[in-house]
Amino acid sequence: MTMEKMWAGRFAKALDSKADDFNSSIRFDCKMYKQDIKGSIAHAQMLAARGIISVEDKDVIVDGLCGILEDLDSGALEFDMSCEDIHMFVESELTKRVGDAGKRLHTARSRNDQVAVDVRMYLRDEANKIKELLKTLVADITDQAEKNKAVIVPGYTHLQRAQPITFGHHLMAYSMMLLRDIGRIDDALARMNYSPLGSCALAGTTYDTDRRMEAQDLGFDGITLNSIDGVSDRDFCIEFMSAFATVMMHLSRFSEEIILWSSWEFKFVELDDSFTTGSSIMPQKKNSDMAELVRGKTGRVYGNLMAILTLMKGLPLAYNKDMQEDKEALFDSIETVKMCLDIFAPMIRTMRVKAENMYKAAQEGFINATDLADYLVRKGMPFRSAYKIVGQIVAECIEKKCVLDNLPMEAYLARSELFEDDLYDEISLETCVSKRISEGGTSVSSVEAQISYVRGELEK
Repeated sequence: MTMEKMWAGRFAKALDSKADDFNSSIRFDCKMYKQDIKGSIAHAQMLAARGIISVEDKDVIVDGLCGILEDLDSGALEFDMSCEDIHMFVESELTKRVGDAGKRLHTARSRNDQVAVDVRMYLRDEANKIKELLKTLVADITDQAEKNKAVIVPGYTHLQRAQPITFGHHLMAYSMMLLRDIGRIDDALARMNYSPLGSCALAGTTYDTDRRMEAQDLGFDGITLNSIDGVSDRDFCIEFMSAFATVMMHLSRFSEEIILWSSWEFKFVELDDSFTTGSSIMPQKKNSDMAELVRGKTGRVYGNLMAILTLMKGLPLAYNKDMQEDKEALFDSIETVKMCLDIFAPMIRTMRVKAENMYKAAQEGFINATDLADYLVRKGMPFRSAYKIVGQIVAECIEKKCVLDNLPMEAYLARSELFEDDLYDEISLETCVSKRISEGGTSVSSVEAQISYVRGELEK
């Protein structure tokens, strides 16, 4: 049986059953029941404090709401899917339990400001959970970086071997990216943390309310200063979904490298059996499916961001029913990011590094060519001249099927008299790495400084 609508007084006919289902949002906005009840408790307390309802009614309302919350948490109460939304469900259940006092709760409030405050509180709670998951992942990446701060691996540009670096240095690049993601979430939280409650439908209310009291009780830093903006703003959803999309972009880049590194062509790392799958037909396969799924799920988080941007782009002020469509996209992005972070951290924590394969790959590809050019520059040769000579030497090595490290000295001297016996030490991979002492570079001491910085930021 369909419950009578709270707004039924104006209408002579019942809502068509298909239209009712189309209009309903309780199947997804029921996620916000804790925030809705918490907001309603704060609203009741403010109404009583301002003398708009009696203290007795307030006590009955608060006790009733606490009972509903307890029963929903325990499973003793189930959501009534015939209700239009979570707000109507809570109010209807409250009225069933406490009678007329429950009908007074919605005084000086609209579902427009009610949903706006619910979404902000829900997003605040979930964003803080995502922050904690990000911190865990950054800590795990940083721990792996410390273990591998001296392990030499080819550094790449254009997916071509470029210069020798340490694997710890490479991993710390991801720590820095994800640390910025935490900062983006913090920034978005600071901008969002203002209460729209009391904006009502769009114009405020004739009742002498205390919006700041409600805001303080609900953990907000203040109130939204324009009631129209208070109910029609979804910038905070867009900002968070953009931050979440950026998190996923970083995870996807990392996933792509893990997929490459764990392939037979690279063999740089091996993922733990707990985070890989096999093939139904090829018994030798060990697939990095978790990393592939993270890479794939990035697309849906991008899509959710584009959906809400498109949703909001043509809406006149103030509230429009279109804005009901913000929640499923927002909730999906939240759950997807949480799921991916939750699987990514232990995958990185248990990843085994194959240092010998990394070093072997670094020995090939002439990735110490820049250091050879720098050697000539330190001897007084202009860099462009040194660059040309080294290019000729690399071409000769390719022809002779050797590397810079074992090309005979006679071949070097044929190109320039500046080459001396110290050359081979100067272009060894260990020297190439250890001499990159510029701040933020790949030397072990620089990587240690990066690790110290990130751990300090996490402690904050």
